Amino acid sequence: MYGCTLQGLLLFLGVSLCWGDCPCSDPALCQPIQDTRDFEVYVFHVRGKYWKNYDWDHVTTVALFAPFDPELMCFAHSKGARFVLTGNVPLKDIVDPHNRTAWIAEQVKLAKDQYMDGINLDIEEEVSTGSAEYYALTALVEETTEAFHMEIPGSQVTFDATYAPNCVYDRCYNYTAIGDLCDFLFVMSYDEPPENWDLHLAAANAAFNQTIAGYKQFINIGVYPKNLVMGVPWYGYDYICYNLTEDNQCKGKTSFRSAKGVNLEGSQMGYNAIMKQVNDSLTGRLWDKVQKAPFYNYKDTKGNIHQVWYDDPQSISLKAAYVKKLGLRGIGMWQADVLDYSDDPVARQQTAAMWKALLP
Repeated sequence: MYGCTLQGLLLFLGVSLCWGDCPCSDPALCQPIQDTRDFEVYVFHVRGKYWKNYDWDHVTTVALFAPFDPELMCFAHSKGARFVLTGNVPLKDIVDPHNRTAWIAEQVKLAKDQYMDGINLDIEEEVSTGSAEYYALTALVEETTEAFHMEIPGSQVTFDATYAPNCVYDRCYNYTAIGDLCDFLFVMSYDEPPENWDLHLAAANAAFNQTIAGYKQFINIGVYPKNLVMGVPWYGYDYICYNLTEDNQCKGKTSFRSAKGVNLEGSQMGYNAIMKQVNDSLTGRLWDKVQKAPFYNYKDTKGNIHQVWYDDPQSISLKAAYVKKLGLRGIGMWQADVLDYSDDPVARQQTAAMWKALLP
Protein backbone atom coordinates (compact mmCIF):
# COMPACT_ATOMS: atom_id res chain seq x y z
CA MET A 1 0.00 0.00 0.00
CA TYR A 2 1.09 3.56 -0.67
CA GLY A 3 3.46 4.90 1.97
CA CYS A 4 4.15 1.58 3.71
CA THR A 5 7.55 0.26 4.65
CA LEU A 6 8.43 -3.27 3.70
CA GLN A 7 8.55 -4.21 7.39
CA GLY A 8 5.02 -2.88 7.91
CA LEU A 9 3.49 -4.78 5.03
CA LEU A 10 1.55 -7.83 6.11
CA LEU A 11 -0.66 -10.21 4.25
CA PHE A 12 -3.98 -11.13 5.84
CA LEU A 13 -6.70 -12.98 3.95
CA GLY A 14 -5.14 -11.83 0.71
CA VAL A 15 -5.36 -8.13 1.63
CA SER A 16 -2.23 -5.99 1.79
CA LEU A 17 -2.32 -3.87 4.94
CA CYS A 18 0.19 -1.40 6.30
CA TRP A 19 -0.03 -1.94 10.05
CA GLY A 20 2.91 0.37 10.65
CA ASP A 21 0.75 3.32 9.56
CA CYS A 22 -2.46 2.08 11.16
CA PRO A 23 -3.88 4.76 13.51
CA CYS A 24 -5.79 2.24 15.63
CA SER A 25 -4.51 0.86 18.93
CA ASP A 26 -5.29 -2.60 17.56
CA PRO A 27 -3.81 -2.95 14.04
CA ALA A 28 -6.47 -5.53 13.18
CA LEU A 29 -8.99 -2.67 13.11
CA CYS A 30 -7.38 -1.39 9.92
CA GLN A 31 -8.55 -4.49 8.11
CA PRO A 32 -11.54 -3.93 5.79
CA ILE A 33 -14.92 -5.11 7.00
CA GLN A 34 -16.02 -8.09 4.93
CA ASP A 35 -19.09 -9.39 6.74
CA THR A 36 -22.51 -8.26 5.55
CA ARG A 37 -25.45 -8.18 7.94
CA ASP A 38 -28.96 -9.06 6.87
CA PHE A 39 -30.41 -5.64 7.74
CA GLU A 40 -28.62 -2.44 6.75
CA VAL A 41 -28.73 0.66 8.98
CA TYR A 42 -26.99 3.31 6.92
CA VAL A 43 -25.73 6.44 8.69
CA PHE A 44 -24.49 9.74 7.28
CA HIS A 45 -21.96 11.42 9.57
CA VAL A 46 -21.66 15.17 8.97
CA ARG A 47 -20.00 16.83 11.94
CA GLY A 48 -18.65 16.65 15.46
CA LYS A 49 -18.08 13.73 17.79
CA TYR A 50 -21.74 12.80 18.06
CA TRP A 51 -20.88 9.46 16.49
CA LYS A 52 -19.77 8.26 19.91
CA ASN A 53 -23.46 8.11 20.86
CA TYR A 54 -24.86 6.38 17.77
CA ASP A 55 -26.77 3.13 18.23
CA TRP A 56 -23.79 0.96 17.36
CA ASP A 57 -25.70 -2.23 18.10
CA HIS A 58 -27.44 -1.71 14.76
CA VAL A 59 -25.29 0.63 12.62
CA THR A 60 -23.83 -1.23 9.64
CA THR A 61 -22.34 1.58 7.52
CA VAL A 62 -21.16 5.12 8.22
CA ALA A 63 -20.82 7.39 5.18
CA LEU A 64 -18.38 10.23 5.79
CA PHE A 65 -19.64 13.71 4.89
CA ALA A 66 -17.07 15.34 7.19
CA PRO A 67 -13.26 15.53 7.42
CA PHE A 68 -11.63 12.14 7.89
CA ASP A 69 -11.50 11.08 11.54
CA PRO A 70 -9.21 8.11 12.20
CA GLU A 71 -10.76 7.67 15.64
CA LEU A 72 -14.16 7.18 14.04
CA MET A 73 -12.72 4.71 11.53
CA CYS A 74 -11.19 2.61 14.28
CA PHE A 75 -14.34 2.74 16.39
CA ALA A 76 -16.64 1.82 13.49
CA HIS A 77 -14.44 -1.14 12.62
CA SER A 78 -14.44 -2.25 16.25
CA LYS A 79 -18.24 -2.43 15.97
CA GLY A 80 -18.13 -4.33 12.69
CA ALA A 81 -19.48 -1.33 10.74
CA ARG A 82 -18.17 -0.17 7.38
CA PHE A 83 -16.75 3.33 7.04
CA VAL A 84 -17.04 4.72 3.51
CA LEU A 85 -16.02 7.74 1.47
CA THR A 86 -18.31 10.22 -0.21
CA GLY A 87 -17.76 10.53 -3.95
CA ASN A 88 -18.95 13.41 -6.11
CA VAL A 89 -17.63 14.44 -9.50
CA PRO A 90 -19.10 16.68 -12.25
CA LEU A 91 -20.41 14.33 -14.90
CA LYS A 92 -19.00 16.45 -17.73
CA ASP A 93 -15.57 15.68 -16.30
CA ILE A 94 -15.95 11.91 -16.59
CA VAL A 95 -17.60 11.54 -19.98
CA ASP A 96 -14.09 10.82 -21.23
CA PRO A 97 -13.29 7.22 -20.15
CA HIS A 98 -9.68 8.12 -19.30
CA ASN A 99 -10.79 10.87 -16.91
CA ARG A 100 -13.29 8.48 -15.38
CA THR A 101 -10.66 5.83 -14.78
CA ALA A 102 -8.34 8.39 -13.22
CA TRP A 103 -11.03 9.68 -10.86
CA ILE A 104 -11.93 6.18 -9.73
CA ALA A 105 -8.27 5.35 -9.12
CA GLU A 106 -7.97 8.43 -6.90
CA GLN A 107 -10.97 7.35 -4.82
CA VAL A 108 -9.67 3.79 -4.41
CA LYS A 109 -6.28 5.09 -3.32
CA LEU A 110 -7.86 7.48 -0.81
CA ALA A 111 -10.01 4.70 0.64
CA LYS A 112 -6.98 2.42 0.97
CA ASP A 113 -4.83 5.13 2.55
CA GLN A 114 -7.55 5.76 5.14
CA TYR A 115 -8.45 2.09 5.71
CA MET A 116 -11.99 2.66 4.49
CA ASP A 117 -14.52 0.18 3.19
CA GLY A 118 -15.99 1.66 0.05
CA ILE A 119 -17.68 4.75 -1.33
CA ASN A 120 -21.08 6.42 -1.42
CA LEU A 121 -21.64 8.09 -4.79
CA ASP A 122 -23.59 11.27 -4.12
CA ILE A 123 -24.21 12.74 -7.56
CA GLU A 124 -27.26 14.96 -7.88
CA GLU A 125 -27.01 16.63 -11.29
CA GLU A 126 -29.71 17.17 -13.86
CA VAL A 127 -29.23 14.62 -16.65
CA SER A 128 -31.22 14.03 -19.83
CA THR A 129 -32.04 10.50 -20.94
CA GLY A 130 -29.70 9.35 -23.67
CA SER A 131 -27.17 12.16 -23.15
CA ALA A 132 -23.43 11.60 -22.90
CA GLU A 133 -23.67 12.27 -19.15
CA TYR A 134 -26.47 9.69 -18.85
CA TYR A 135 -24.22 6.92 -20.17
CA ALA A 136 -21.14 8.23 -18.36
CA LEU A 137 -22.96 8.07 -15.02
CA THR A 138 -23.96 4.45 -15.54
CA ALA A 139 -20.42 3.59 -16.58
CA LEU A 140 -19.04 5.42 -13.55
CA VAL A 141 -21.13 3.29 -11.20
CA GLU A 142 -20.15 0.08 -12.96
CA GLU A 143 -16.43 0.85 -13.07
CA THR A 144 -16.30 2.23 -9.52
CA THR A 145 -17.95 -0.92 -8.18
CA GLU A 146 -15.58 -3.18 -10.10
CA ALA A 147 -12.50 -1.26 -8.95
CA PHE A 148 -13.45 -1.13 -5.28
CA HIS A 149 -14.50 -4.76 -5.13
CA MET A 150 -11.24 -5.80 -6.73
CA GLU A 151 -8.93 -3.59 -4.67
CA ILE A 152 -10.70 -3.75 -1.28
CA PRO A 153 -12.31 -7.13 -0.62
CA GLY A 154 -15.70 -6.79 1.02
CA SER A 155 -15.98 -3.12 0.08
CA GLN A 156 -19.31 -1.47 -0.55
CA VAL A 157 -20.30 0.91 -3.36
CA THR A 158 -23.65 2.70 -3.04
CA PHE A 159 -25.50 5.37 -4.99
CA ASP A 160 -27.81 8.08 -3.65
CA ALA A 161 -31.10 8.00 -5.56
CA THR A 162 -34.00 10.44 -5.69
CA TYR A 163 -37.21 9.48 -3.87
CA ALA A 164 -38.70 8.13 -7.13
CA PRO A 165 -37.09 7.02 -10.41
CA ASN A 166 -39.20 9.07 -12.83
CA CYS A 167 -36.82 11.95 -13.66
CA VAL A 168 -37.34 13.66 -10.30
CA TYR A 169 -35.76 17.14 -10.41
CA ASP A 170 -34.70 16.37 -14.00
CA ARG A 171 -32.33 13.63 -12.83
CA CYS A 172 -33.14 11.11 -15.53
CA TYR A 173 -30.78 8.35 -14.43
CA ASN A 174 -30.78 4.72 -15.55
CA TYR A 175 -31.75 3.48 -12.10
CA THR A 176 -32.56 -0.03 -13.33
CA ALA A 177 -28.96 -0.49 -14.44
CA ILE A 178 -27.39 1.51 -11.60
CA GLY A 179 -29.30 -0.55 -9.02
CA ASP A 180 -27.81 -3.72 -10.49
CA LEU A 181 -24.30 -2.37 -10.91
CA CYS A 182 -23.65 -1.12 -7.36
CA ASP A 183 -24.26 -2.83 -4.03
CA PHE A 184 -27.46 -0.87 -3.39
CA LEU A 185 -29.25 2.43 -3.83
CA PHE A 186 -29.74 4.72 -0.86
CA VAL A 187 -33.09 6.31 -1.69
CA MET A 188 -33.32 9.90 -0.45
CA SER A 189 -36.98 9.88 0.59
CA TYR A 190 -37.04 13.48 1.69
CA ASP A 191 -37.33 16.97 0.20
CA GLU A 192 -40.34 15.63 -1.65
CA PRO A 193 -42.63 18.27 -3.19
CA PRO A 194 -46.21 18.02 -1.91
CA GLU A 195 -48.88 16.87 -4.31
CA ASN A 196 -50.70 20.19 -3.88
CA TRP A 197 -47.64 22.34 -4.52
CA ASP A 198 -49.68 24.56 -6.85
CA LEU A 199 -51.64 25.76 -3.81
CA HIS A 200 -48.40 26.93 -2.17
CA LEU A 201 -49.25 25.18 1.09
CA ALA A 202 -46.67 24.01 3.63
CA ALA A 203 -46.61 20.23 3.82
CA ALA A 204 -44.64 17.19 4.90
CA ASN A 205 -41.02 16.77 3.89
CA ALA A 206 -41.62 13.08 3.20
CA ALA A 207 -45.35 12.34 3.02
CA PHE A 208 -46.12 8.68 3.68
CA ASN A 209 -48.06 7.78 0.51
CA GLN A 210 -45.63 9.53 -1.82
CA THR A 211 -42.65 7.95 -0.07
CA ILE A 212 -43.98 4.40 -0.32
CA ALA A 213 -45.11 4.96 -3.91
CA GLY A 214 -41.51 5.80 -4.82
CA TYR A 215 -40.24 2.40 -3.67
CA LYS A 216 -42.97 0.62 -5.57
CA GLN A 217 -41.93 2.54 -8.69
CA PHE A 218 -38.31 1.48 -8.26
CA ILE A 219 -39.39 -2.13 -7.92
CA ASN A 220 -41.73 -1.85 -10.91
CA ILE A 221 -38.90 -0.69 -13.20
CA GLY A 222 -36.85 -3.72 -12.22
CA VAL A 223 -34.73 -2.64 -9.25
CA TYR A 224 -34.42 -5.63 -6.91
CA PRO A 225 -35.90 -4.76 -3.48
CA LYS A 226 -32.75 -5.92 -1.69
CA ASN A 227 -30.85 -3.28 -3.68
CA LEU A 228 -32.87 -0.50 -2.04
CA VAL A 229 -32.24 1.17 1.32
CA MET A 230 -34.91 3.54 2.59
CA GLY A 231 -33.64 6.99 3.54
CA VAL A 232 -35.68 8.98 6.07
CA PRO A 233 -35.21 12.60 7.26
CA TRP A 234 -34.11 13.46 10.76
CA TYR A 235 -34.91 17.08 10.01
CA GLY A 236 -37.84 19.23 8.98
CA TYR A 237 -38.69 22.60 7.43
CA ASP A 238 -39.81 25.87 8.97
CA TYR A 239 -42.16 27.91 6.74
CA ILE A 240 -43.42 31.46 7.26
CA CYS A 241 -47.19 31.54 6.85
CA TYR A 242 -48.36 34.50 4.80
CA ASN A 243 -51.85 33.20 5.41
CA LEU A 244 -52.93 30.59 7.97
CA THR A 245 -56.46 29.20 7.83
CA GLU A 246 -58.48 27.93 10.77
CA ASP A 247 -57.76 24.36 9.71
CA ASN A 248 -53.99 25.02 9.81
CA GLN A 249 -53.31 25.37 6.10
CA CYS A 250 -50.21 27.54 5.85
CA LYS A 251 -49.73 29.40 2.58
CA GLY A 252 -46.09 30.25 2.04
CA LYS A 253 -43.78 31.86 -0.50
CA THR A 254 -42.66 29.67 -3.40
CA SER A 255 -39.18 29.26 -4.83
CA PHE A 256 -38.52 27.54 -8.14
CA ARG A 257 -36.31 24.49 -7.79
CA SER A 258 -36.39 23.13 -11.34
CA ALA A 259 -38.20 23.54 -14.60
CA LYS A 260 -40.77 20.95 -13.53
CA GLY A 261 -41.73 21.99 -10.04
CA VAL A 262 -41.68 24.48 -7.20
CA ASN A 263 -41.05 24.29 -3.50
CA LEU A 264 -41.95 26.63 -0.69
CA GLU A 265 -39.19 28.71 0.82
CA GLY A 266 -38.38 27.01 4.10
CA SER A 267 -35.51 26.84 6.56
CA GLN A 268 -34.18 23.39 7.42
CA MET A 269 -34.30 22.45 11.11
CA GLY A 270 -32.65 19.50 12.80
CA TYR A 271 -34.69 17.24 15.04
CA ASN A 272 -32.92 18.48 18.17
CA ALA A 273 -33.94 22.11 17.45
CA ILE A 274 -37.49 21.04 16.68
CA MET A 275 -37.83 19.18 19.97
CA LYS A 276 -36.66 22.27 21.88
CA GLN A 277 -39.31 24.39 20.19
CA VAL A 278 -42.42 22.26 19.75
CA ASN A 279 -43.63 22.17 23.35
CA ASP A 280 -43.50 25.97 23.63
CA SER A 281 -45.18 26.54 20.27
CA LEU A 282 -48.66 27.95 19.71
CA THR A 283 -50.20 24.56 19.00
CA GLY A 284 -47.87 21.88 20.31
CA ARG A 285 -47.44 18.79 18.16
CA LEU A 286 -50.23 18.25 15.62
CA TRP A 287 -50.70 15.27 13.32
CA ASP A 288 -51.77 15.22 9.67
CA LYS A 289 -53.75 12.03 9.03
CA VAL A 290 -53.39 12.21 5.25
CA GLN A 291 -49.65 12.83 5.01
CA LYS A 292 -49.00 10.90 8.22
CA ALA A 293 -46.60 13.51 9.54
CA PRO A 294 -46.36 15.85 12.56
CA PHE A 295 -46.30 19.65 12.45
CA TYR A 296 -46.82 22.68 14.68
CA ASN A 297 -47.26 26.46 14.50
CA TYR A 298 -45.30 29.12 16.35
CA LYS A 299 -44.90 32.91 16.35
CA ASP A 300 -41.48 34.54 15.95
CA THR A 301 -40.25 37.71 17.66
CA LYS A 302 -41.49 39.82 14.74
CA GLY A 303 -45.00 38.45 15.08
CA ASN A 304 -44.83 36.19 12.03
CA ILE A 305 -46.62 32.84 12.20
CA HIS A 306 -44.53 29.83 11.17
CA GLN A 307 -45.43 26.23 10.47
CA VAL A 308 -42.85 23.46 10.97
CA TRP A 309 -43.21 20.04 9.35
CA TYR A 310 -40.91 17.21 10.39
CA ASP A 311 -40.57 13.48 10.99
CA ASP A 312 -40.59 11.82 14.39
CA PRO A 313 -40.69 8.24 15.70
CA GLN A 314 -44.36 7.83 14.77
CA SER A 315 -44.01 8.92 11.14
CA ILE A 316 -40.69 7.11 10.68
CA SER A 317 -42.03 3.86 12.15
CA LEU A 318 -44.89 3.85 9.65
CA LYS A 319 -42.41 4.05 6.78
CA ALA A 320 -39.93 1.64 8.36
CA ALA A 321 -42.66 -1.01 8.48
CA TYR A 322 -42.58 -1.00 4.68
CA VAL A 323 -38.91 -1.91 4.62
CA LYS A 324 -40.01 -5.36 5.72
CA LYS A 325 -43.26 -5.40 3.73
CA LEU A 326 -41.50 -4.55 0.47
CA GLY A 327 -38.42 -6.67 1.21
CA LEU A 328 -35.97 -3.77 1.15
CA ARG A 329 -32.37 -4.11 2.29
CA GLY A 330 -32.61 -1.67 5.18
CA ILE A 331 -32.98 1.91 6.27
CA GLY A 332 -30.87 4.99 7.00
CA MET A 333 -31.14 8.68 7.65
CA TRP A 334 -29.95 12.11 6.69
CA GLN A 335 -28.31 12.78 9.01
CA ALA A 336 -27.28 11.26 12.33
CA ASP A 337 -25.77 14.33 14.00
CA VAL A 338 -28.97 16.35 14.46
CA LEU A 339 -30.25 14.52 17.53
CA ASP A 340 -29.66 15.74 21.07
CA TYR A 341 -26.98 13.44 22.47
CA SER A 342 -26.67 15.33 25.75
CA ASP A 343 -27.23 13.81 29.19
CA ASP A 344 -30.60 15.52 29.57
CA PRO A 345 -33.02 12.67 30.45
CA VAL A 346 -35.79 13.91 28.12
CA ALA A 347 -33.35 14.32 25.24
CA ARG A 348 -31.96 10.84 25.85
CA GLN A 349 -35.46 9.37 25.55
CA GLN A 350 -36.16 11.33 22.37
CA THR A 351 -32.88 10.27 20.81
CA ALA A 352 -33.34 6.60 21.72
CA ALA A 353 -36.84 6.68 20.23
CA MET A 354 -35.55 8.01 16.90
CA TRP A 355 -32.97 5.24 16.63
CA LYS A 356 -35.52 2.62 17.65
CA ALA A 357 -37.98 3.86 15.00
CA LEU A 358 -35.58 2.70 12.28
CA LEU A 359 -36.10 -0.95 13.22
CA PRO A 360 -39.30 -2.43 11.71
